[in-house]
Amino acid sequence: MSTENEGTAVPQAPSAPPVPVDAPAAPAPQGPYGQDAQGQDPRAQGQTPHGQGTPGDAGQQGGVSSSAPDPSWPPPPPPTAPYGDGGSGSGAGGWGSSYQQPAPKSGRGRGGVAAAILVAALVAGGLGGGLGYTLAKNNDENTGSTTVSASTSGGDVKRDPGTVAGVAAKALPSTVTIQAEGSSGEGGTGTGFVFDKQGHIVTNNHVVADAVDGGKLTATFPNGKKYDAEVIGNAQGYDVAVIKLKDAPADLKPLTLGDSDKVAVGDATIAIGAPFGLSDTVTTGIISAKNRPVASSDGSGSQASYMSALQTDASINPGNSGGPLLDGQGNVIGINSAIQSTGNGGFGTGQSGSIGLGFAIPINQAEYVAQELIKTGKPVYAKIGASVSLDDSSDGAQITDQGAGGAAPVEPGGPAAKAGLKPGDVITKLDDRVIDSGPTLIGEIWTHKPGDKVTITYERDGKQRTVDVTLGSRVGDN
Repeated sequence: MSTENEGTAVPQAPSAPPVPVDAPAAPAPQGPYGQDAQGQDPRAQGQTPHGQGTPGDAGQQGGVSSSAPDPSWPPPPPPTAPYGDGGSGSGAGGWGSSYQQPAPKSGRGRGGVAAAILVAALVAGGLGGGLGYTLAKNNDENTGSTTVSASTSGGDVKRDPGTVAGVAAKALPSTVTIQAEGSSGEGGTGTGFVFDKQGHIVTNNHVVADAVDGGKLTATFPNGKKYDAEVIGNAQGYDVAVIKLKDAPADLKPLTLGDSDKVAVGDATIAIGAPFGLSDTVTTGIISAKNRPVASSDGSGSQASYMSALQTDASINPGNSGGPLLDGQGNVIGINSAIQSTGNGGFGTGQSGSIGLGFAIPINQAEYVAQELIKTGKPVYAKIGASVSLDDSSDGAQITDQGAGGAAPVEPGGPAAKAGLKPGDVITKLDDRVIDSGPTLIGEIWTHKPGDKVTITYERDGKQRTVDVTLGSRVGDN
């Protein structure tokens, strides 16, 4: 199925989470970005996913290689799979598998379920500011009223910490609306949240991508205080970025990070962001699914992002990208990044809005990525050192006969080679996760760290085998 980033339509992608493998560069699927910094992020609204290469808000097919960084990097984005904002696949040696665009074909999943990686649109916003102004202006013009006011205003009512209002009151002061502007003047609006007391703010890569090289960034808190900021590091494949406030205030209160591994389907969720430029907006829902394989792209031909996402029905629109997805106690469990959307735009903008299918990067993964970016400025991806087909297939992730850019399909001396994997082998499980496609394998590999040991189940000559693999590492998106 296809998804879009906030504001942008996204191509369809395989349904299973991708595994990190080096992937060759390929044309990225187009998808509408949302209206946050995601808004004008190249990624449109849609669904979103990781592996070894470069997964908001709504915004951005072939073999993926999981070997060490390769000149052919980045890999092409997955077919019909856009970012929450938009993104594209990675090249060989980066994502964990090589990316090659496969010809469309019907997929039959195990048990009769067709495999389909969700293509999500990134949710960065670009014209939300104007919309917010229009709505506010209309409200101001309504001078007459026939409403009877209560003797006690809502502000006098006591709200317990566990209520939505209580959580929002505590979390809002630690969220910011991000305005990103490139050197050409283009940009968008997104969201971010305070990560530490030193002034680091975590958001989506597609939210700040325009401002990475010589652009301008500002972060505005709910109290109206605005700060200039700079990009400390960004990870295209993970769709995570860290910015730092200049002259950061001393009273910053970082949001508490939860444990996304312990989240259960049905748990309450609270999303905070700036949909269509309407800053400090709070919406609620539940966790609809876990480990949802999502590929997102901004539709600009850039690399795609992969994630094994948390799915929520909390309303997420362009501009929500990069904002926190909280649990019922106010702990951050994910970063809102992409949405699945219909192709119809809203408010005359041509951008799609929420239909209750939002995707967030699990915070356990995002925290690791953010820490690496703060420490070195570069992302580190786990990999298996093999190129796998990115065809939309329900049979598994097949190691290709040729690697990206003419490289060996199995990296000599790499993790896959040491484990005895060969071209033609079809990987069907990674630990207890069923692998139905290359993108799904990449997303699953990227939920791990380099050095982690995983058990891979694969088929060769009609026989099923298992082998332990110690994941290698790849530094950077290029």
